[in-house]
Amino acid sequence: MKELAKLVDPKKTYPIAEAIQLAKKTSKTKFDANIELHARLGIDIKKGDQQVRASLTYPKSIGKKRVIAAFVPAALEKEAKAAGADIAGGEELIKQIIQSKKTDFDTAVATPDMMKLLAPAARILGPRGLMPSPKNNTVTPNIKQAIEEFKKGKIDFKNDGGGNVHLIVGKASFSDSDLAENFSAALEAIKKAKPSSSKGTYLKNVSISSGMGPGIKVEV
Repeated sequence: MKELAKLVDPKKTYPIAEAIQLAKKTSKTKFDANIELHARLGIDIKKGDQQVRASLTYPKSIGKKRVIAAFVPAALEKEAKAAGADIAGGEELIKQIIQSKKTDFDTAVATPDMMKLLAPAARILGPRGLMPSPKNNTVTPNIKQAIEEFKKGKIDFKNDGGGNVHLIVGKASFSDSDLAENFSAALEAIKKAKPSSSKGTYLKNVSISSGMGPGIKVEV
């Protein structure tokens, strides 16, 4: 790590094309490492109305398969499964989750009428980032469209406890142009998610790195 860090000037802010090349160069793992975007935001994390939570679909798939659970009335279970949901159910499915406390899925979507039934499961789903919410379009009457979008690679993101957003934008094996496209899409999504109540500088700094490499500051 010390040797790799010497390749990066900590005082310099790099153009994205150069930063991507450097992120690849400083990736020395034996596996195909993730290339990550890290953004430090000028938000007040103590204020509920300044939390950043949104979603995006990358132009170039990052290849992550997502297990999707759909909480729907019995009449829509077949439609949800046909659209690509791995798990679909209503009240019985919710009871199973409450009793077992197991969540064998990455994303949950629900129709609006299911939210009242889902409320008792919030203490399980919420801390795991799995509680459906209108804010990230996981609560919608158009359940088919929502499932299809997530199957195509749509992902959710939110700020952490320090006011930062972390996103995987691809793999070290991706072409420079594919990584640049995904980086730009991620950055644009973060900008659009700026809370209206946030004042001052919103994007304080943005960096890119391989999963186990040094951070490289990027011009934005």
